[in-house]
Amino acid sequence: MATKTRKRRSKSKSNTGSRNRASWRGNLRFGLVTFGVQAVNAHVPSKGAVSFHQFHEDCGRRIHYQKVCPVHGEVTNDEIVSAYEYGKGKYVEIEDEELDALRTEKEKALTIDTFIDPQEIDPVYYDGRMYFLVPDGDSALEPYAVFLAAMKRQERYGVGQVVFSGKEQVVLVRPYGEVLHMALLNYEAEMRTAADVSVTLPKSAGEARKVKLAEQIIEQWTEGHFDFSDYVDRSLEKTEALINAKIKGHEIVKPEEDEEEPDVINLMDALKKSMEQTGHKRQSASRGKAKAHKNGAAHRNGTHQVRRRKAR
Repeated sequence: MATKTRKRRSKSKSNTGSRNRASWRGNLRFGLVTFGVQAVNAHVPSKGAVSFHQFHEDCGRRIHYQKVCPVHGEVTNDEIVSAYEYGKGKYVEIEDEELDALRTEKEKALTIDTFIDPQEIDPVYYDGRMYFLVPDGDSALEPYAVFLAAMKRQERYGVGQVVFSGKEQVVLVRPYGEVLHMALLNYEAEMRTAADVSVTLPKSAGEARKVKLAEQIIEQWTEGHFDFSDYVDRSLEKTEALINAKIKGHEIVKPEEDEEEPDVINLMDALKKSMEQTGHKRQSASRGKAKAHKNGAAHRNGTHQVRRRKAR
């Protein structure tokens, strides 16, 4: 049983609009300059995946997961607290307010400690969580604009710390168009090094020639302007097509296989045949983008790679 040190918590509501709901609100500090910002998730979850629910196969009823106390049965989120186990079966409750009280107002802010060249931090340290920082209130507009413009002119990124999701995080703040962008980083102590996973690479006959061929492929496949919109989630499109087809009672047709890859015997053979296909990747990407627009309309109508099921 947990040692109780708590009072009944009261619910607090956010005033942030639901369209761009803020994941965090606080002050951004650099030097003696402080202004309010809101962190809005750069990722739109609803556009990145199809969610499935679980059902009981025998009766077709949806599966539910409940939070249950062994003494009182099902409990609501308001009745659930956090506790730390300091001994076998011994717990002490820790309130969010108690953790919050440990931090000074400065520590609660997003504090920029230093500015760096954009190349200083390797992408391996990015933990994948990305947010846009937007001004919070009219008083934040001027310092926000000045900070953004100065970073653009100096071509520098800011590094600092902020308490985010209950943990002190290292963050990278950079200009992104006309807004500030914040990327959460992993601490160095949390990362494996390349030496932890490296292996001894063999020396092979004709290695210099193979490397030269690989360099030529890289040079000829290098694009002057990279268009990220060329890449689409084809798996998501096919899944949505499957769902729409089943809703409309259509039968699924197995998609055609991609063109066969040429047979290769060894690395040199693969490099040479890749040289013959130079430019194929970019052309395929462009065709894929055009096809994606076509398929996008098709799967909304439930006609992508499906045919009507015969009446029985």
